[in-house]
Amino acid sequence: MDKLDELAVFVAVVQQGSLAGAARTLRRSPPAITRTLAALENRFAVSLIERTTRRLQPTQAGLELYERARSLLEDYQQALVTTTRNQLSGKLRLTAPVQFGRKHIAPLVLTFLEIYPDIQIDLQLSDRYQDLIEQGLDMAVRIGQLRDSSLVATEVGSVQKMLVASPAYLTLHGKPLTPVMLTDHRLIAGTTATSQREWRFAAEAPQERVRITPRLTVNEVETQLIAARAGKGIARLLSYQVYDDIQQGSLCEVLAEFRTPAVPVQLVTQNVKYMPAKVRAFWDLARTTLSELSSLRVESL
Repeated sequence: MDKLDELAVFVAVVQQGSLAGAARTLRRSPPAITRTLAALENRFAVSLIERTTRRLQPTQAGLELYERARSLLEDYQQALVTTTRNQLSGKLRLTAPVQFGRKHIAPLVLTFLEIYPDIQIDLQLSDRYQDLIEQGLDMAVRIGQLRDSSLVATEVGSVQKMLVASPAYLTLHGKPLTPVMLTDHRLIAGTTATSQREWRFAAEAPQERVRITPRLTVNEVETQLIAARAGKGIARLLSYQVYDDIQQGSLCEVLAEFRTPAVPVQLVTQNVKYMPAKVRAFWDLARTTLSELSSLRVESL
């Protein structure tokens, strides 16, 4: 194994505090992480990690190696960026869901263009499935499980469907306590066939389905949000789409205990042996930035 890669594994173990956490971060199996850590300790002939019942802690020698390894990896990454910055050129073609792209990918694109002036970006925002190979796309953001297992993917967060309404609406019409009570409320729905006919809910009991008759049907998320903020009804949207409104108090969640299971938000690209430098550069920026967003951590809602 590459020596820098071994150090990257060790740094991940220290930062995550567990072998399982490091495995998830690096997308490797826990046994592979264990073997790498053991090989590293054998090479240095010293214990690097103390294993407690709750968390792994670096020994004094491990802490010293961690600081040096982290600095070395940062220097190496910076060297790569510096070396390739002036070499990166050409067009990068990206796709993302419309609302997600507006909120999170477009700002990344603007930052990326500032860093790499010789790259052109073609950003396609669409809520329809875009095939990377057929459409000639370099990278995509996918919300939900992947259809194509041959793609390279990394998870940057997760989202859930949530029911929201304005405080004014709930004051006037009351708060539904069970999904079936939604039939007595004004509802705002999207235009997919399923969302117009029924809403499905998850709870400890078997999944519940409620047939709905929306008062307002809209094919675009932002307009659904505008209508919900204006007190026109209860809307069902993804958690990242309503996160800011909930934080600001312009919308309130209802039936929180009936949220659907979380689904992943993933960056995907074609399965090539070596990721092109321009793709790798945007991939790394997007992975780091999106992973830090509170709106993509379901537990923050």
